[in-house]
Amino acid sequence: MKLRPFCLSFVCALISSITPAQQSTAPRPVGVDDLFGIREVHDPQISPDGQFIAYTVNSTSLKDDKGETQIWMVPTAGGAAIPLTADDEVSDHPRWSPDGKFLAFLSARKNADADGDDGKTQVYLLNRQGGEAQRLTDTMQDVEDFAWSPDGKRLVLILRDPSPEELEAASAKGKGDDGPDKTVPAKKSKAQRPWVIDRLYFKEDNVGYLDRRRTHLYVFDVASKSMKQVSSGDYDDNEPAWSPDGKLLAFASNRSKPDPDATYAVNIWVVTSDNPDKGATPAQVTTGLAGDHQPAWSPDGKWIAFSTQLDPKLFEYGTKHIAVVRATGGQAKVLTLALDRNAVNPHFAPDAKSIFFIVDDDGTQNVVQVNVADNKVTRPIPGRLTVDSFTVSTGGTIAAAISTTDRPYELYATPAGKLTRLTSVNDEWLAKFKLSPGGYVSFKSKDGTSVHGYMYKPLDYVPGRKYPTIVRPHGGPVWAYYSEFQDLAQLLAANGYVVLFPNPRGSSGYGQQFCKAIFADWGNKDYEDDMAMVDYAIAQGIADPDKLGVGGWSYGGISTDFIIGHTNRFKAAISGAGAAEFTSLWGHDQYVRDYIAELGLPWEHREVWDRVAPFWRVQNVHTPTMFVGGNIDWNVPVLGGEQMYESLKALGRDTLLIVYPDEYHEFKTPSHIKDLNERYLAWYAHYVKADGTPARPEAKDVKAGD
Repeated sequence: MKLRPFCLSFVCALISSITPAQQSTAPRPVGVDDLFGIREVHDPQISPDGQFIAYTVNSTSLKDDKGETQIWMVPTAGGAAIPLTADDEVSDHPRWSPDGKFLAFLSARKNADADGDDGKTQVYLLNRQGGEAQRLTDTMQDVEDFAWSPDGKRLVLILRDPSPEELEAASAKGKGDDGPDKTVPAKKSKAQRPWVIDRLYFKEDNVGYLDRRRTHLYVFDVASKSMKQVSSGDYDDNEPAWSPDGKLLAFASNRSKPDPDATYAVNIWVVTSDNPDKGATPAQVTTGLAGDHQPAWSPDGKWIAFSTQLDPKLFEYGTKHIAVVRATGGQAKVLTLALDRNAVNPHFAPDAKSIFFIVDDDGTQNVVQVNVADNKVTRPIPGRLTVDSFTVSTGGTIAAAISTTDRPYELYATPAGKLTRLTSVNDEWLAKFKLSPGGYVSFKSKDGTSVHGYMYKPLDYVPGRKYPTIVRPHGGPVWAYYSEFQDLAQLLAANGYVVLFPNPRGSSGYGQQFCKAIFADWGNKDYEDDMAMVDYAIAQGIADPDKLGVGGWSYGGISTDFIIGHTNRFKAAISGAGAAEFTSLWGHDQYVRDYIAELGLPWEHREVWDRVAPFWRVQNVHTPTMFVGGNIDWNVPVLGGEQMYESLKALGRDTLLIVYPDEYHEFKTPSHIKDLNERYLAWYAHYVKADGTPARPEAKDVKAGD
């Protein structure tokens, strides 16, 4: 079961910062509001001539209570960066035209010249020399993805089949997919239609109920602004990639029979870019059963590289590998079997002799290069750091978004073979605050297994002194803590805590055997590994055994529920977006396929379902616990927190339930994130430190129904 990790550092870093004055005072500990001064660089794109790099800067305005994404550009050789889009809107996914003269991007901005514009996400075009961005597409649906054709004359768009409401709106405007606008009176609004469900996989976080509207490929002509559909059917088609000659499009799609919803068999397919029958019969390139993604063409168009999983029974527990296959299909060659680490995002080198990719390894994410001929692996961007995304120029220069434990994501490049930082979006912010550097540690679990994790010491740390300590089990369970900036760790360290981020069994980055060790056995070996890190910190004389707290999000919330059901050594717990009794989530969350693969059908394997459910240990829980969730989270619905809260309340235990309105699994609203961080600090201060702080910020509580 893959519960997508919720990382407050990711969400809180979507921020908008007012440029601070030059600081003359000594750095101070970071506070809750200070976290909203961080910015993050992502999605670097090198121009075709290799001279410039476009990238996005994510920020959040606490004042306006919203997130923002702005596109910037900087010379590859270094120099002043310039903003290409305004800082009060969301513009992302920048992509250079093949001639390097234009930059296309996605935005849902409203246009003064668009009558009745409803803010749909469209492709915009910006001249590199300057000027205002011009809207290029005008589809009735959101454009979910796009890519330039090699000649720059066309785009491939990913569009979802239009909804009845979108069709009605287009009809009211007198516009079809490529027809002209006409003056037609708009229809009066109607009550929302019911959801008609007939799929096995019918619900998804951030979307809600799923119907038969599918995503498909459309080819858009830039000059005429006409568009034609080139893939179709009751399947979702994504991750499009043009062949070098522009005649073919590769894409990823699960077209397995009889029901794609019941399998993980996403494969790579190819369709002609001028297909006259909406791509009714695409050519199948790969035949795997566990999932093939991210197709990338070789420069000569003969091969396609992709990320693949080999064992469908393991789904997310199985290692992702880099493989190549002839563009016409056939037996694929897996290049990274000996590496035994998750490998994603393949890019062919300019000479086609090797492939670059991101590897998840030992609490880091590096850029790795594998030779196609002999599978030899080298690391162009190694080290204890985290590469979020990267691109490679035709000259071999790599541009990457990189973070470390002491610096949020910035843009780096290798213009002369040496990794060089090109942006400084957080320099002024970092100069203001004292941070905990975070250290990578190794320790032994109960059965002798070597386990690793990150430890952040409090800012006032003095050797020989013991400190209150918070352990944060991570989400996933197939995920890990990496060498990247963690704002929650910094906030807790600034408030006097040792912070433990363990990577127990089930974590990625340590090999498939380590990862699958908790398959259908949650809360056992991973529990022992989490506790081993706590014991390690105590043995080092750093953690105070009488002042321990625990808390995590997603699978980290589930782990928290397991932990407090196994032991009463913790003075306080905070379980975020967790689950407790899984049969009640069957058919309610988005994991039906994963449940079947890992646990079996609940009426056939009830003993397995009960064994992995922390709910059945609730009578053992005496730890004061706060449960947190979003009311529209379809990933791990708040039902799990409600069940645990109600049970502890019925048992007369000290507990609290906080439900945030209009939040999915990953919180987006800055004021909610601020409120949650304040509640974290208050709950732990009251129960772990026992310093007299109220357990909750009373003035900020809202009565039910308000």
